[in-house]
Amino acid sequence: MTSRPLVDPELYPLIDSVPDFALTRDNLPAIRALSDGRLDHLPDVPLAYRRAEAPGAAGAPAVPLLVFAPEGERRRPAMLYIHGGGMVMGTAHGFRRGPALTALALDMLVVSVDYRLAPETPFPGPQEDCYAALCWLTDQAEALGIDPARILIAGESAGGGLAAAVAQMARDRGGPALAGQLLTYPMLDHRTGGPACVWRNPVCGEFMWTAARNQFGWDALRGDYAVDDARRGWFSPALADTLAGLPPTVLLTGSLDLFFDENIDYARRLVAAGVPVEFTSYAGAVHGFQMMAGSRVAKAYARDYLDAARRLAGMV
Repeated sequence: MTSRPLVDPELYPLIDSVPDFALTRDNLPAIRALSDGRLDHLPDVPLAYRRAEAPGAAGAPAVPLLVFAPEGERRRPAMLYIHGGGMVMGTAHGFRRGPALTALALDMLVVSVDYRLAPETPFPGPQEDCYAALCWLTDQAEALGIDPARILIAGESAGGGLAAAVAQMARDRGGPALAGQLLTYPMLDHRTGGPACVWRNPVCGEFMWTAARNQFGWDALRGDYAVDDARRGWFSPALADTLAGLPPTVLLTGSLDLFFDENIDYARRLVAAGVPVEFTSYAGAVHGFQMMAGSRVAKAYARDYLDAARRLAGMV
């Protein structure tokens, strides 16, 4: 059974543009180059970034950051943005268009994290890089002209999963307080697509990001971590014992995304833990659907994303 008839027809060019391929350690460098090349062909927006560095965790290198700062002197809210790529692909520069557009549309300072990738850097390296970026953003609030009480964290796919992990790390460590988390089809559960998968949804995950690719990404991130200690929620946010004490959450996903069921369950658990949650599912939307910028569903998502960021940052 194919789920193609359920896909929004405006997204057919997107799913048809992605060949059927298996991710392996041997072909990962070529896949990374291809992915980065596709992103580099997107038009830039009229907002240049400047580079910065956050001190890394103990023994780790400094974390490269891209800072998107609108013109003008005023005390702004801020967003820490974490790009996607299945834990194994992507760069902050390659994903520069999204945070630049957000900064311009909302007059908000946005910092994008160039975290280290798996398998070269397994857990907890990518998570620690993103947490270090959050600490830097908070510590530099006065110099950056931002309000430390209005910092939200956002990301899509692997970036959404890392954002959810950082929110848990900040809670567990008594770290920086977050105004909210804005998660786009976040990668939350390392079991999805594997033999221990909780979900058996026949229409989710056929296109763009498949079960096999998902398992490759999680296996690369896991390394030799046994997923058997108190950090398991930082590795795979769905495994957290409790979601109480996390910041208000907006979760946006597609009805045909591989992560659809784990996203619903995470939202349900957040609600049960007393966390304010807004959940939106886009009918006929596959993983990465917003890349079809001219489609109706991508336009709806863009409006919802910006509106959610405004609310979480206390701008309305």
